[in-house]
Amino acid sequence: MTTSGRKDLATDTLCIHAGQDPDPAYGAVAPPIFQTSTFAFTSADQGASRFAGKDPGYIYTRMGNPTVRMLEDNVAALEEGGFALATSSGMAAVSTIFFALLSKGDHVVCGDSVYGPSRVVLSRDFSRFGVAATFVDTSDDGALRRAVKGSTRLVFLETPANPTLAVTDIALAAEIAHGAGALLVVDNTFMSPVLQKPFRHGADVVLHSVTKFLNGHSDVVGGILVFRDEALWKRVRSVLHYLGGTMDPHQAWLVLRGVKTLALRVRAAQESARAVAAMLQAHPAVASVRYPGLPGFAGAGVMARQAEGPGSLISFELRGGVEAGRKLLERVRLATLAVSLGGVETLIQHPASMTHAAMSRQERLDAGITDGLVRLSVGCEAKEDLLRDLEEALAGL
Repeated sequence: MTTSGRKDLATDTLCIHAGQDPDPAYGAVAPPIFQTSTFAFTSADQGASRFAGKDPGYIYTRMGNPTVRMLEDNVAALEEGGFALATSSGMAAVSTIFFALLSKGDHVVCGDSVYGPSRVVLSRDFSRFGVAATFVDTSDDGALRRAVKGSTRLVFLETPANPTLAVTDIALAAEIAHGAGALLVVDNTFMSPVLQKPFRHGADVVLHSVTKFLNGHSDVVGGILVFRDEALWKRVRSVLHYLGGTMDPHQAWLVLRGVKTLALRVRAAQESARAVAAMLQAHPAVASVRYPGLPGFAGAGVMARQAEGPGSLISFELRGGVEAGRKLLERVRLATLAVSLGGVETLIQHPASMTHAAMSRQERLDAGITDGLVRLSVGCEAKEDLLRDLEEALAGL
C-alpha cells in the first residue's frame, strides 16, 4: 500500500500506514531499523554525486537515514505538510528553527506562556547574538498585532498554551505574521495532528516534541519539524545537519511504533479529560479549572473552529494555594508525579517549580502561570479509576 502524498485517507489510517510501505527487500511489514552510522557507495562517482546533491541516496545518518525518513514522511502526511526533519529532542527542533531563521538584528514574537525552555533559549541565549524577542499573550489579538514590528521575522506560538491552555487563533496569527513579512511557527505538541492541523490555518512550520503524544509511551525523547515549502525545508535541513541535533534510527523506530496508536490514545485520553475537568470544576477544594472543553472557557469558540476537540491537558488551582497543591501532588496514587505529557499514563506536576522554573516569578505571573497552578496530563487509564484517585487525593483539602 503506497500512502505517501495521498490525501484521501483518514488521519487514523495515516497513523498506521503513512511512510511505512512494506520493506521492498524482504517484505517486512514492520519498518526495518537501519542501525548504521554510514552508507557504502557503489562507486566514487556515486559518492561524489550524493555529496553534490544530485543522487538522493544516503551518506551518513546525521544527514539522513531510511528509518528516520519513514518517521518524517509519516508525520508530514499526518500534518498535511510535504517535508519534515526529525530531531534528537523537542528542544533541538525549537533551537534549530530559531538558529536557522533568525539573525542578528531580527525580532521574534513568542507566546508568553509556552514551554519554559522554548522561552528561556530566546531570552537568555539568542539575545546574546543580537536577536530581540517580545513575549506576549498570543491569544490576545490586539497584543499580538502591537508586538509585531518591521524587524519581526518569526511569530512562535503554542495553542493551547503550556500550561495556561490559552487558545490562539492560528489563522489570525498567520495573517498578522505574514502581513509583517514574518513566518508563523506553531508548536502543535499539545494537540497532535489528530486534533489540530495548523497548516490548514496558515502556519509555515509545525513542530512537535515527539516525546509526548506522537510516541506516547514515555520512553523516547525526540522532536520533529514539518514544512509545506521545500525551499524552507532545505534551508532548515542544512542548519540541522551542521548543528547535529538529528534523530537516531532506533528513536525513530520507537516513535513510528507509537504513532500507530496515536489516534486511539488521543481520543481515549480526551474522553477521560472531559470527565476529569468537569469533576474538578464542581469540587469545593478547586478554585479554578482551565480546560478548553469546559463551558464558558475563553477560547472555546476559536478551539471549535480550528481543532477537533479540547485535548487531554488540564490546569487547575486549589483553594488552598501552593501548599494545597503540594499536598495533592503527594497524595495521588494513580497519577504519576512527573513532568512531560502525552503518555498513556496520567502525569501531574507543578509548572512554577518544575517545567517553568527557569522563568522569573514575575515572568510566570505575567504569563498567567500562578504559583499554585497544577498541570494534569490525562492518560489512558480507566476513567473511573482516574476520577476516584483525584477525588481521594482532594478529600480533606
